[in-house]
Amino acid sequence: MIDSDILKIGSYSFSSRLLVGTGKYKDLKETGEAIKESGAEVVTVALRRTNIGQNPEEENLLDVIDPNHYTILPNTAGCYDADAAIRTCRLARELLNGHRLVKLEVLTHNNNLLPNMHETINAAKILVNDGFEVMVYCTDDIESCIELDDIGCVAIMPLASPIGTGIGISNPEKIKKIISSCSKPVIVDAGIGAPSDAVMAMELGCDGVLMNTAIAAADNPILMASAMKDAVISGRKGFLAGRMKKQKLASPSSPTEGIID
Repeated sequence: MIDSDILKIGSYSFSSRLLVGTGKYKDLKETGEAIKESGAEVVTVALRRTNIGQNPEEENLLDVIDPNHYTILPNTAGCYDADAAIRTCRLARELLNGHRLVKLEVLTHNNNLLPNMHETINAAKILVNDGFEVMVYCTDDIESCIELDDIGCVAIMPLASPIGTGIGISNPEKIKKIISSCSKPVIVDAGIGAPSDAVMAMELGCDGVLMNTAIAAADNPILMASAMKDAVISGRKGFLAGRMKKQKLASPSSPTEGIID
């Protein structure tokens, strides 16, 4: 069953439910190796911080991340208002020959990197009307997630905990409510630190997990990429299988009928 379990985001379809970033690696070689090991098909790129052709004299990330093999997901990291985010998405569309899939993130402050939901919602409305397929980084506020869903964003991406902290999922019950309230895929974004966090996200019913620091900041990023790949697959299988119900009292695992006294 897992082989045909396809993740659909807007007009795109993916076999892998692990999405990865490209920042914080020691060099482009390690970036390419880790992403390959992760099995991810979607690779997000901070256009304001990473060269994908806008600076011809610099190393180009696309030399190790082949856009013919991966779906490049430009993101608006480093934007603190709707106008900057909209300009960044339009630049990405120009650089990537009309590419419409983008990750929108508009931040409140450089110290906490939390989403500015007012500016995020304003930018989402304009970008959707402009023909973009918007995957949106947001808080775990249920009403905001529903509004972004209604606007027409193709994926809702609530944070597990603040970006780069590795704390894991701070509010699992909120994530579950977002999943049940939204019609679009829900992908946990930010705060994942260990494979167990990724398993938890998938067992909650998330459609996918996006991470960067958890892999790039590991002692062995290549091995961690492989571990995260396995974690997402395992968590998804566990969710599809349906876990046993929790019970207050012990229950024997062996049959009690026909016991010889």
